[in-house]
Amino acid sequence: MEPILIITMAIVVCALVFDFINGFHDTANAIATAVSTKALKPRHAILMAAVMNFLGALMFTGVAKTITKDIVDPFTLNNGSVVILAALLAAIVWNLVTWYYGIPSSSSHALIGAVAGAAIASAGFNVLHYSGFIKIIIALLVSPILAFVIGYIMYSIFKVIFKNNNLTKTNRNFRFVQIFTAALQAFSHGTNDAQKAMGIITMALITAGLQTGDDIQHWVQISCATAMGLGTAIGGWKIIKTVGGNIMKIRPANGVAADLSSALIIFGATHVHLPVSTTHVVSSSILGVGSSHRVKGVKWTTAQRMIITWVITLPISAVIAALMFWVLNIFI
Repeated sequence: MEPILIITMAIVVCALVFDFINGFHDTANAIATAVSTKALKPRHAILMAAVMNFLGALMFTGVAKTITKDIVDPFTLNNGSVVILAALLAAIVWNLVTWYYGIPSSSSHALIGAVAGAAIASAGFNVLHYSGFIKIIIALLVSPILAFVIGYIMYSIFKVIFKNNNLTKTNRNFRFVQIFTAALQAFSHGTNDAQKAMGIITMALITAGLQTGDDIQHWVQISCATAMGLGTAIGGWKIIKTVGGNIMKIRPANGVAADLSSALIIFGATHVHLPVSTTHVVSSSILGVGSSHRVKGVKWTTAQRMIITWVITLPISAVIAALMFWVLNIFI
């Protein structure tokens, strides 16, 4: 078997591992609020999130095409297969480190930073498609800000509409609604996050000369959707604890407002074919809702720790990927 085929197979395996890790790393995004308010039992919530993640991943391919061609040109990338393998290994390492410490970092930042870092190590800074790369970075930066604002507005509207309602009855009703908003959140997560691995596998197929266009093949889509769904089924309990309780004390109305706000942002990004960090979006929605409810009730030290992790993820992933590329280049 030719070396390029072996490397491509390794990339496919690593991409599916990345998607699997992304599933359990980001499970908290969809279900943390529903679990923390006891709207759903943890086991039921994770099963529902796994199914909805899988279905969402099958519905769209626009984000995958953006990943395939907007960071670097896979058709002209030198040592393309080694670059992609190094990027995947770096993103996996960073995801596992942040998962181990229970930090809700961004799998999107890790992957995009890693692709850029490995490509730069291979061919210098000119290899980047700056228009596409900057567009992706802007989406990653702006989406959590929008999520915070919309979360704040959403809960402010809830406070006006339900201010005279019986608190116990209102919480019971919102707890029921949370089942559906959590499902919607999980579906939106699948529409955006699973596509990133699809884009990486497509890049690998192009660089190996096994594909001539940027269309996402059906087996790639189904494989990534399955990996994401299985990863979600495993669950990420440490991050569920952080997102579900360490930012603020979440009540059913808070949870519904946060779920709706973040799902709206993620669906919007998927519609315009831009990858966003579901971790950033969900956490920022909760921060926005918490600020609207009671600013002092938000645990800003946790938020500060999360923001620092968000900021450092992209450059650290890029450096790790560059080191991975140089190591792999010695042995391959």
